[in-house]
Amino acid sequence: MNTIGFIGLGNMGAPMCHRLIEAGYEVRVFDMNPAKVDEAVAAGATAASSAADCAANVEFLLTSLPRPDHVQAVMREAGVLAAMRPGSVWVDLTTNRKELVAELSAEAPTGVGVVDSPVTGAVDGARNGRLTLFMGGDDELTDRVEPILENLGIVIRCGGLGTGNVVKLVTNQLWFVASSAIGEGFALGMSHGVKLEVLFSAIRQSVGDSFVAQHDAPSIFAGHYDPSFTLDLCNKDLGLIRELQKDVGTDLPMTDAARATFERAANRYGSHEPELYVAKYLEDESGLSFRLDGDWVPPWEVTDQSDVTIR
Repeated sequence: MNTIGFIGLGNMGAPMCHRLIEAGYEVRVFDMNPAKVDEAVAAGATAASSAADCAANVEFLLTSLPRPDHVQAVMREAGVLAAMRPGSVWVDLTTNRKELVAELSAEAPTGVGVVDSPVTGAVDGARNGRLTLFMGGDDELTDRVEPILENLGIVIRCGGLGTGNVVKLVTNQLWFVASSAIGEGFALGMSHGVKLEVLFSAIRQSVGDSFVAQHDAPSIFAGHYDPSFTLDLCNKDLGLIRELQKDVGTDLPMTDAARATFERAANRYGSHEPELYVAKYLEDESGLSFRLDGDWVPPWEVTDQSDVTIR
């Protein structure tokens, strides 16, 4: 089996890493949180002494980090890119700036390949191997990488290096529009006397259905709003989307409206609050409550995809 280095054992990185361990790969791990490293070691990984050490003697290095500046700090300042050996491949699973990926690829040692493959599917998708991975890079490299990533979910080849991040940001663009709008739909219906359970049933069985309705609405109903992804990360991605918008040549008013909604929620509640506080903002402004009784399993505890919606 291939040897894999894995840097970044956060909400998404840890379950992805564990799936690779379960698949039988030899995995070396590093994270700034020693407890996360200990968990991975208990599952069968080997601890690296540093980020650079994690990259030095592996065939594939996977990074799963929150932000582009974290990727830059790890790959440049921490010496990870320079430590990689010829013939190895760096696969960045971070939702990243495509220009940064290209810059780092140009700085890579001779013989080191680079692939970008940001993921979508939330924490439950990472735990259950049901992510979607958007892979960009040279065909020869992606041929080598794909069998590894298939242990994490469905792999979509997007084109050359950087296109994986473009596709990921397009999917997040549509997700942010939908998640900022669903609370408006609840508020509109409830303010005219329709019960929330009726609205939810109607949405799920109509053209109003979406991933947000299926996967995210239960977190609103339960009142925890899914803390596994923060408003800060939403606004980070919306900032990356804004950079891509400059090349479109026209306005994207729905995207701009979603960005404004997330910024309002972060300004009111704080950037480290859960992503779905965009719906809480509507609750608080309208004086309504989006609590709904049901067997709502938190996404980070899901073991069966059917559990993310009402049963």
